[in-house]
Amino acid sequence: MQYNTAQSYSLKNEIMTKKPERSKIIIEGVTDEGKKFHPADWAERVSGSLSTFRNRRIIYSPLLQPAVKNGNKCVIVDDELKNVHPEIYQEILNFAESNHLKIEKDEGLEKDDKE
Repeated sequence: MQYNTAQSYSLKNEIMTKKPERSKIIIEGVTDEGKKFHPADWAERVSGSLSTFRNRRIIYSPLLQPAVKNGNKCVIVDDELKNVHPEIYQEILNFAESNHLKIEKDEGLEKDDKE
């Protein structure tokens, strides 16, 4: 069997540069009763705890981002947050549970799935 060195290099490069996919938790702004959670900017407020500002624009952390799923505001929590900021991670989960928000685990969430 012969290997094309260009294909071999391309595959090796792809394997070496591919980032491992981490699981994420999606907290959807819908209660157990199916009602939309208020205030309307809750996801931005929660995600703001790790955000920064640059050139008068808010930059959300990749570990904690607001999103929209099924027309509902959401917060996407990367599992790495548990290791980097365990207090914030637990506070967010407690917030979601105390407000009876829908929480689901998502393995390997793609960026297009967030919107």
